Amino acid sequence: MANTPYSFFDLRVVRAERLSPSFVRVTFGGPELASFVNGGRDQRLKIFLPQPGQDAPVVPRSADLSWYPEWRAMDPAVRGVMRTYTVREHRRDPHEVDIDFALHGDTGPASRWAATAAPGDRVTLLGPTAEENGGVDFQPPGLGGVPATDARGNPRPATTWVLITADETALPAVASTLAWLPAGTPAKVWIEVQHAEDRQALPTKADADVTWLVRDEIPAPEPAAPDAQLTHGQRTLDAVRAAELPDGTPYAWVAGESSTVRALRRHLVGERGFDRKAVKFTGYWRQGTSEDQLLDQEADETDDAADAGDE
Repeated sequence: MANTPYSFFDLRVVRAERLSPSFVRVTFGGPELASFVNGGRDQRLKIFLPQPGQDAPVVPRSADLSWYPEWRAMDPAVRGVMRTYTVREHRRDPHEVDIDFALHGDTGPASRWAATAAPGDRVTLLGPTAEENGGVDFQPPGLGGVPATDARGNPRPATTWVLITADETALPAVASTLAWLPAGTPAKVWIEVQHAEDRQALPTKADADVTWLVRDEIPAPEPAAPDAQLTHGQRTLDAVRAAELPDGTPYAWVAGESSTVRALRRHLVGERGFDRKAVKFTGYWRQGTSEDQLLDQEADETDDAADAGDE
């Protein structure tokens, strides 16, 4: 993609390893990865999977950022299934990229694909070709070379400690981020997973206090109203609300199910006094909504905003 820090990479599965009941690690390889660059931390990319009956995904080949509207204009039954994932690990010799897939049964095309991925299967990645590529959201001011300024160059207080929360969908990003954090950085981390076996070793030089919240082991609290529904992530929200947090200048990275992420942000900003600019929150998924539906909603909102600007 000319003049952009991303490119399409046609790859094959090298191997697939079941890590736990909820995770499979798929390793992709191919000579095209020679130009792939990983910004680290929560580096995201797009993966395109073939439709049933296809040998390889059908994707746009635009040389500029018009690839997205072109992909949306394709027949949904033909175009490659697009999903967003985090780089778990990137190696040069040989050229390989690991992506950890959180499995949730037969409820989504990516989960179905990953559960049966085998060497030789073909995919296409849309990934970075420059370290500074806009696909890394974990940007704590003053840590690890991140500038202690905002987008306009105005100074911001340097981060003295980090707060991280995630569910299983964001665990790969947490693992990469903890590996990136500078030595001795204080970090309070909460990770919610379904099974005890889903817990992973998280090597880090940071001074990290990691709490695992296992849904199989910790019953969710009863809902306040008889007809209320318990939300995914309630254990995380309760744990953070009850936690004693360090003094200093925090930076928070909150990811997982959208409603939980929003509730955690409100708590941190409204009740804990975090600077809004120091809370990076990302809904990796939304309860009861597929990623395809989310993409359609986002596109509709973008179109509506563009129409409003023309009035």
